[in-house]
Amino acid sequence: MKNPVHKQKLYVIKIGGHVIDHSENLHQFLKAFVGLEGLKIIVHGGGKIATQIAHKLGIETNLIQGRRVTDLESLRVVTMVYAGLINKNIVAQLQAIGCNAIGLSGADSNSIQAIKRPIQEFDYGFVGDLTRQSVHLEPIDQLLKVGLVPVFSAITHDGQGQLLNTNADTIASALAVALSDHYETALIYCFDKKGVLRDIDSEKSLIPEIDAAQFKSLKAQGLIADGMIPKLQNAFEAIFNGVKVVYIGLATELDQVGHTSFGTKLIK
Repeated sequence: MKNPVHKQKLYVIKIGGHVIDHSENLHQFLKAFVGLEGLKIIVHGGGKIATQIAHKLGIETNLIQGRRVTDLESLRVVTMVYAGLINKNIVAQLQAIGCNAIGLSGADSNSIQAIKRPIQEFDYGFVGDLTRQSVHLEPIDQLLKVGLVPVFSAITHDGQGQLLNTNADTIASALAVALSDHYETALIYCFDKKGVLRDIDSEKSLIPEIDAAQFKSLKAQGLIADGMIPKLQNAFEAIFNGVKVVYIGLATELDQVGHTSFGTKLIK
């Protein structure tokens, strides 16, 4: 029998507004990120900055069921903010602490190609949805092999010249799955809680580990609800499609991954 091929470890880590909007949190996260052993990718959203800049420009922000509607003017703003201001700020800070990062959108090297969300009950505008074929592995693999750390913004493209605003959680999951054939991938969602909590108001109610059966049970009990449901659905889809492990935890505690307990660990 052949010996199993040893894969390099790769972390795909998604950060959101709680990190991006606070320079101290971002600095602490990036220091911990650089300290992780293995190959690394960051995926980030936009926090409140895009909304603030849109307001200053007189562009109204519209939401449907908590999700941003991306009309043409909004797309211009989120592209400038996500793929420009935020992305390059993260890259510059990584360079300052000795991490050779490269900032990317999905359009760069055709790395992530989405499809415009079809109009059904609502029209979300220029929003991109991902398919199993969306991530093009070769350009990302080449960057990793030459020692670069990709930093992906939540902007993709459709292959026909149109940029699209795409959910950062979904991008992170799709990247981790696509890269799992070549690497031992761990997907980490960093947010503003210690992990998945039984009681949203008590950090002491952290659930240290969840498998798919427990997720179903916790959801039925109403202990997991609202925005945590799609996050965990993304996470378990990743696990059942090649990702070794998923963590959900506090960005400022990232340095605990692999050493002590960090957040909630999701397993098959």
